[in-house]
Amino acid sequence: MPIESWKGGEIDVAVIGAGAAGVGAARQLQRLRPDLSILLLEASDRVGGRARTIHPFGADGTALDLGCGWLHGARTNAWTAIAEEVGLTVDRTPAPWSDGGHRLEQDDPAVKAAGAAVNGFFERAYAYEGEDDEDLSTLVAPDDPWSERIHAVGAFMTGGELDKSSVIDLGRYDPGPGPDWRVRQGYGTLVATYGLPVPTVLGVEVSRIDHSSAGHIVLSTSKGELRAKAVIVTVSTNVLAAERIAFWPPLPEKIEAASRLPLGLANKLFIRIAEADMFPADTHVMGSQHSRRTGAYQLRPFGAPVIEAYFAGDLALDLERQGMEAMFAFSVEQLKRVFGSDVGATLSPLIMSAWAGEPFVGGSYSYATPGASDLRGVLVAARDDRLFFAGEACSRARYSTAHGAYETGAAAAEAVAKVL
Repeated sequence: MPIESWKGGEIDVAVIGAGAAGVGAARQLQRLRPDLSILLLEASDRVGGRARTIHPFGADGTALDLGCGWLHGARTNAWTAIAEEVGLTVDRTPAPWSDGGHRLEQDDPAVKAAGAAVNGFFERAYAYEGEDDEDLSTLVAPDDPWSERIHAVGAFMTGGELDKSSVIDLGRYDPGPGPDWRVRQGYGTLVATYGLPVPTVLGVEVSRIDHSSAGHIVLSTSKGELRAKAVIVTVSTNVLAAERIAFWPPLPEKIEAASRLPLGLANKLFIRIAEADMFPADTHVMGSQHSRRTGAYQLRPFGAPVIEAYFAGDLALDLERQGMEAMFAFSVEQLKRVFGSDVGATLSPLIMSAWAGEPFVGGSYSYATPGASDLRGVLVAARDDRLFFAGEACSRARYSTAHGAYETGAAAAEAVAKVL
């Protein structure tokens, strides 16, 4: 529908972006101020943002998450309670990489040594007290026999290579206490279900935000013009940095902050298993212990006949550009190390994510370049009590997570509720 037809083109609050932050902001506003008219604007054809669930085995089959999949810090993660509120099932099985989980080769002395080296790296990051920021590669000794493993796991954490990422920012990362749990119906299903009560327009791209008038903000969109008393912007930093949305008057500090808090990349490939009994259920294994260009593999999540291959950083980008067949071939070669040379005969590619190429996202989750960690505060700062910002990149300690995104969206909603 033309956007002008929505209540004459005038609303109280427009929320741009229907991911975890946007949905969280809109729902919080509905609770706090039911008297306000709210409209959620989403450029893509679905609600969920970087949370996306698919059902390749039918509606009653196992749900697979192409984006975020784990409730990190689950006991205090807002989405845990929301999942139960909307009638979804929280699976409390320990994550394969955690205490009580199942990691293949976990008793191998080399695997234990690699794990100890990785733990030491994170301990150094959290203990860092230097006044000047550094990149994370400075915390890895060149002669460390497990340096490649550290680089690989560091890329899984940040989505970027260690020499691009801030020590101070990683030291501030705190997803919250508690284990990592899952939603059986999928994280993407959770976000989309929670967003159902919100009036939403899909397929509408906002190209300009004119906040020059004291009376209202004017949004120029692909479906017409919309006027709002307040606007909450929750698009990704890569979208902001590319100036896909023009601000008038300009907001150069936001563009700079976004460009120095870019999205790293993490992609998944789901591999179909013809003979599922060959692989243990809900088990984790690394493709290589000695190369930073490695995938991490979760075997048969929820017992489904699939392997979830996970890639990050430069490797993820290279494989995304080469396509699914190349990603599959790379995975098979790595799985042969563990399961033998004949394993490929039982496997076939099912579906992959390609977040770098997603036109309204451009990546997976944010990391701070050296010296940029404090710019998360610049990114989230409101403008004139009318223009607000939210999203995982705006969170000082819970960036890269869906609950960090939710928390910043809820905070923006609370601010809007007070000023309108």
